[in-house]
Amino acid sequence: MNAVVAAVLIMLVLSLARIHVVVALIVGAVSGGLIAGMSLNDTIDAFNNGLGGGAKVALSYAVLGAFAVAIGKSGLANLLADKILAKVGQSEGSSTAVKSVRYMIIAILVAIALSSQNILPIHIAFIPLVVPPLLYVMAKLKMDRRMVACALTFGLITPYMFIPVGFGGIYLNEILMAKISANGGDIEGLSVMKAMALPALGMLCGLLVAIFITYRGERNYNLSAITRTEKVTTTYKPMTLVMALAAIVVTFVVQLWLGSMILGALAGFLLFNLSGVVKWKEADDLFTEGMKMLAMIGFIMIAASGFAEVMRETGEITTLVQSSVDIIGANKALAALLMLLVGLMITLGIGSSFSTIPIIAALYVPMALEMGFSSMAIIALVGTAGALGDAGSPASDSTLGPTAGLNADGQHNHIWDSVVPTFLHFNLPLLGFGWVAAMVL
Repeated sequence: MNAVVAAVLIMLVLSLARIHVVVALIVGAVSGGLIAGMSLNDTIDAFNNGLGGGAKVALSYAVLGAFAVAIGKSGLANLLADKILAKVGQSEGSSTAVKSVRYMIIAILVAIALSSQNILPIHIAFIPLVVPPLLYVMAKLKMDRRMVACALTFGLITPYMFIPVGFGGIYLNEILMAKISANGGDIEGLSVMKAMALPALGMLCGLLVAIFITYRGERNYNLSAITRTEKVTTTYKPMTLVMALAAIVVTFVVQLWLGSMILGALAGFLLFNLSGVVKWKEADDLFTEGMKMLAMIGFIMIAASGFAEVMRETGEITTLVQSSVDIIGANKALAALLMLLVGLMITLGIGSSFSTIPIIAALYVPMALEMGFSSMAIIALVGTAGALGDAGSPASDSTLGPTAGLNADGQHNHIWDSVVPTFLHFNLPLLGFGWVAAMVL
């Protein structure tokens, strides 16, 4: 068996068996290296060399966590929760009203998640800030948190694979289009949004199925395990809310100006300090609290970088792609399907769509050109192959983020309540719609 496939399968099986994701990544990486014929020392060295690749991401999340905690101190998140809780009180006794409040919560979370990728590019940092205050509300409504996980993951992935702004600007323009061009593809005058429209539609279909079919029923949670109750009240000062909005604007502007999420979040955090929303004597503790909030995600992303480096060092990613080419022959339909499946396997393992594109583009683009795929089809094919597996990967921030918020009270399992539901509802339609896009464009 190909070492990359074996490593990913081992990692996934261990994760499904409720072994911690970091342990699963390490065991999977070592197993993959040994299966590929690398020595144990070489495998460990490759893993260690790859750890640094995740350091920037981990630091970004740490600073974003601090910024998120500062926003929370302003009262914005609790204000939102209190408004929704009031709606819950008004809807008691009416099933129609309860459903409307449920859908309102989902709509709000999807809107915030979508905005976190471009309007306010803080990515997953908003989740531990916004979601925990809503857990009591959702429990009273008996909302299935798997539906909420799907809604959040949809909002985290769809913008970057369809809208070329913020994270989408990085994924679509700086990585996808740049790599296609570098490997011989003609992208002059082509619309990346038009090419990725069908795959994005697949994501939307998956979300609608999760909301209105799979998880529309009630699910009971232990209310006593949730710290927030109806008796909790928060006094909101207009000035702190205004400063919170100002900090969000500053973060957005600095991030666009300097192209750095770290500096953008830091600028917003400093504004909270200067305005007095966060007292100087509290700043150190608050910053540490924010770093702790997303520390586990940072460690998993660092381990995932080590895993990815071992996979690259085995040399069997190229072998995996090449063996797919040998199977394909001249069958375009089979070619598109196998290229998408290989992209799914790679992203499931390393947990990053952004890292998958450079790996696959060098081989996919020349092969697709030789087989007669149009330039638009190549964009859709490579872009979808990279995005496949982001939802449903145990090491992806698109699943780790929702778990960080929904498991604040210990009642949401990362693998069975975030990973498996998002895999089923997004990868399957994305695979189908991506294949159709490759065939018709």
